[in-house]
Amino acid sequence: MRRIFFIAFSLVALLFLASLGAGELLSSPANRPIGKPPPDLSLEPVELPTRNGEQVVGWFTRGNPGSGGVLLLHGIHADRTQMLDRAKFLRKQGHSVLLIDLPAHGESSGDRISFGAREGYGVATALRYLRQTLRGEKIAVIGLSLGAAAFVLSGAKPDPDAVVLESMYPTIQEATANRLVLKFGPFGNFLTPLLLWQLPLRLGISVNDLQPIAAISSLSAPVLIAAGENDRHTTLAETQRIFDAARPPKELWIVKGAAHVNLHNFAPEAYESRISSFLAKYLKKLDSKSNLSPTDPATLESGG
Repeated sequence: MRRIFFIAFSLVALLFLASLGAGELLSSPANRPIGKPPPDLSLEPVELPTRNGEQVVGWFTRGNPGSGGVLLLHGIHADRTQMLDRAKFLRKQGHSVLLIDLPAHGESSGDRISFGAREGYGVATALRYLRQTLRGEKIAVIGLSLGAAAFVLSGAKPDPDAVVLESMYPTIQEATANRLVLKFGPFGNFLTPLLLWQLPLRLGISVNDLQPIAAISSLSAPVLIAAGENDRHTTLAETQRIFDAARPPKELWIVKGAAHVNLHNFAPEAYESRISSFLAKYLKKLDSKSNLSPTDPATLESGG
């Protein structure tokens, strides 16, 4: 019995220590030098102080008057360079573009990754900068995974004129469980609480602060929700629930054959066609003779 107790205690202790290590690894900042921007986009460096004392670093390029501006938000452990291909095609469409490093990523300050909670301060700051720089222009946001969650959780007001959310998780509980199950099988479900209990201790936030599916219901902007057909980090059922929770006008795009990947890299032509069409509805100023309205109900559809 003593031996069984010792073995059981040792296993529990190992799991506890492993969870601490995993929590440290996942929340550690992903800072890195970015270097100079590519010359073909005429990108200008920007440094923006946030309201919580951090600093957001990024690049900005000015487009054609009347074509609106787009804020690009990268995924976890990445930086603004992940969104450069999107910036290139958006700039060709005439849009102004702002790419930022989310807090605790790239060259932006921040001591911990908070899975969208504190990253939202950087998003709100970037949106204020775009509105001040592009006065009178319409503004859109394209967020990838963490970037999508950070925007939704930011609660930034006023709402943008259009929003694209790619591969966004619904709740931190599901996001954590899905990833642990992928790595450890069904046993991952038992490990999930060992990571989630660290949120208040490491980050000063709770699981209730990381519920994008609840926050999206307060978003009044037109939204396009995109996800990979084979995404196992955020399942199709979870994406459908996010879509159902969003207000209209809204669109759902399921990318056939894609997993939890960069959807633009996976299907660049289809991506650019779909996103360009969506942004054209809501960003460009309407001709006074046109009967079209950006508030017409969007088609609710799923396609490849």
